[in-house]
Amino acid sequence: MSTTAEPTAASEGTVETRGLEPVPDNERNGHVRELFPTWVAANISVLLLTMGAGLIVFNGLNFWQVLVVAFAAPVVSYGLVGLISIAGKRGGSPGMALSRAVFGQRGNLFPGSLIWVARWGWETINAVTGAYAVLTVLDLLFGVKSNTPLVVITLLVFVACTFVVSGLGINALRVCQKWSTYLFGVFSVLVLVYLIANTDWSAVFAKPAGSTAMLVAGIGTIAAGGISWVPTGPDFTRYLPRNASSKGMVAASIGGAGIVVLPMVLMGAVMAVSTPNLASAQDPVSFIGELLPTWISVPYLVIALIGMLLINSMSMYSAGFTAQTLGIKVPRAWAVSVNAVISLIFGFLLMVVATSFIGSFISFLTLLAVAFSAWIGVFGIDMLKRRSYDGEALMDTTRTSAYWYSGGFAWSAMIAWGVALVVGLLFTKVEWFTGPLATTWLGENGLGWVITIVAAAALYAVLPRAQAPEPRTEDTEAVESLSI
Repeated sequence: MSTTAEPTAASEGTVETRGLEPVPDNERNGHVRELFPTWVAANISVLLLTMGAGLIVFNGLNFWQVLVVAFAAPVVSYGLVGLISIAGKRGGSPGMALSRAVFGQRGNLFPGSLIWVARWGWETINAVTGAYAVLTVLDLLFGVKSNTPLVVITLLVFVACTFVVSGLGINALRVCQKWSTYLFGVFSVLVLVYLIANTDWSAVFAKPAGSTAMLVAGIGTIAAGGISWVPTGPDFTRYLPRNASSKGMVAASIGGAGIVVLPMVLMGAVMAVSTPNLASAQDPVSFIGELLPTWISVPYLVIALIGMLLINSMSMYSAGFTAQTLGIKVPRAWAVSVNAVISLIFGFLLMVVATSFIGSFISFLTLLAVAFSAWIGVFGIDMLKRRSYDGEALMDTTRTSAYWYSGGFAWSAMIAWGVALVVGLLFTKVEWFTGPLATTWLGENGLGWVITIVAAAALYAVLPRAQAPEPRTEDTEAVESLSI
């Protein structure tokens, strides 16, 4: 296998033109180290500050408990991201295309549709947060107050920029991720130094400890954001050579996310001691202008705005692939436009109509974790037994495909996925929905998503599975020796 061949326009041009089709070996010129800034960029969001504040205000945790949450959450969630990302180097295709091998060509439409819809919500949340950041900067610098026309304009600008970056593809994302990582790191250190010098630490450390149940639930809440990236992990590893280090992929995923999540959540918790109402504010961004001097808050918000644009660009990049797996027959760059329009509409409703941003956000994250966890459990068990994917079968959506199985469905995967989804919802409670088992110990500890993964994995592991022939390549032995 060659990893030094000249790249083609499909992967290295200004606009990435490759869609669902597997990346050939001679174009796999990526490096594991590129995953670190990828997952740094995926977490550059001021929402982590608000969520850290929520751990103090709503969960009743103290500083040391928040530290445990902020450390454990990225390890758990991005550990899963890294593990599932291994499928990307094996198959060279996006996650939801590889999912066809697990659920069948028709069966994959069901989890694919649910994950695509979930992406709408995630992109809406990010678009709204980005728009709030723009509005806050305008207010701090020019005294311009928010109004409905300005909300519409800021949303339009943010979504348009997201569409451009995500439409350009993987290389544009990598460049933006690299520089945003450096800039955000510098200004985060400034914010941290300011907080250390201006915080009443006696009040911070005097707060009593909360319950273990709230600590566990807090881990689930913070981890939910990372879990939403698990199905898209292979999208960012399909350009890696087949012999790329699996352990390195997992470590880069956890490290990139953890280096942002840990300090951001802790900073939010510290801020909440002096300003507890920031955890429930309708505008999750403006408090930064109130707590920090303008010379720090404005550049920090601008960099965070770039980070949120990148998060949305990454999400839309993957959503374009998901749309293609659902049969939307347009180039990947244009498939992105569907999600851009949806996030614009929903973003306007959330900013103008909704009464509680953080309440809606936490409810969304909770349901998102359950929806994605059912897929994770099934796909993860399949990946443990599978060492390669048939690229031709992945792209063949007709009855001749090796992944057609029975009528286009891999019924064992479908049954495990559907049952786990229902089981997880039984233990879940959000603002507008309460499962009948949400008051049990598991439900009160916010473990619905864990139950979903375990149920899906256990059921799929014991059900008889349809088998498709797996092609062997010249690198199969190397892959088997290096893969987890």
